[in-house]
Amino acid sequence: MTMFDDEFDRIFKRMSSSFFDIDDIFEEFKGKGSTSGPFYYGYTMTVGPNGKPVVKEYGNVKPGLLPSADTREPIVDAIVDEKEKLVKLVAEIPGVEKTDVKILVQDKIVDISAEHGEKKYHVRVPIKYKVDENSAKASYKNGILELVFKLIEDEKPKGKKVEVE
Repeated sequence: MTMFDDEFDRIFKRMSSSFFDIDDIFEEFKGKGSTSGPFYYGYTMTVGPNGKPVVKEYGNVKPGLLPSADTREPIVDAIVDEKEKLVKLVAEIPGVEKTDVKILVQDKIVDISAEHGEKKYHVRVPIKYKVDENSAKASYKNGILELVFKLIEDEKPKGKKVEVE
């Protein structure tokens, strides 16, 4: 062992011993049987007497049993095609049928929801462009929902230019 290794071991042991035993703190919370958050899970690592690391789990839930929301928010991309004058929203909602998908367009907000068995999705997407809500067309294939709107061009101000004589 070199002097560097000895120094490293000394620093590591000092850091490890400066942490209090976190397991004791979490044991308090386990006994209370709390079913509503906060939920936590983690590991502690210490160096055992033989120099090998000792890893312990702590927390009030186990991996795989972490609470999850019933409804997922799908990934949605907005694509603007200036040439074709279209706005396309693409949403990933796998595991549902096209008859399960419900779309509501109202006040520059697109509300997309779908439910099929255990799979539940919901998202509200703001539209940043002026679109014709009545032009909306949707298609769903292989878990991908495409919603296409026609862009409304900005109206030029109406009026008549008057020449000064």
